Amino acid sequence: MKKELLEKMNKEWKYMALLIIISLALIKLLFYNETLLVAVKFTLTLFWLFVIPGFMIMYLWEDSLGFAERLIIGSLLNAAIVGISSYYLGLFGLNIKYHGIILPIAIILISLVILNKKK
Repeated sequence: MKKELLEKMNKEWKYMALLIIISLALIKLLFYNETLLVAVKFTLTLFWLFVIPGFMIMYLWEDSLGFAERLIIGSLLNAAIVGISSYYLGLFGLNIKYHGIILPIAIILISLVILNKKK
């Protein structure tokens, strides 16, 4: 990958970490009866399943879309991809307890391979 893209990724992952912290605070406020550990687990699960893989998919359009646009569109796109692929993986016989591990890793790796070939 190009050096400029790596620098941009590094800068945007700092924004992503800040967004995770803000989301954690918001979830803790909304679910105030739950412990902090439950809020952390819920926040990290949401980001692991939907936001991070979707954001990686949208790096293919990093030159034409801004950070917020890629974050929102990527999250919605990844929710659709995870839902559809989870359904078909279940039909193929893969137990659902593995979907939360396999699908995000596969989506991130496929995105990196395509991004590497594109650039």
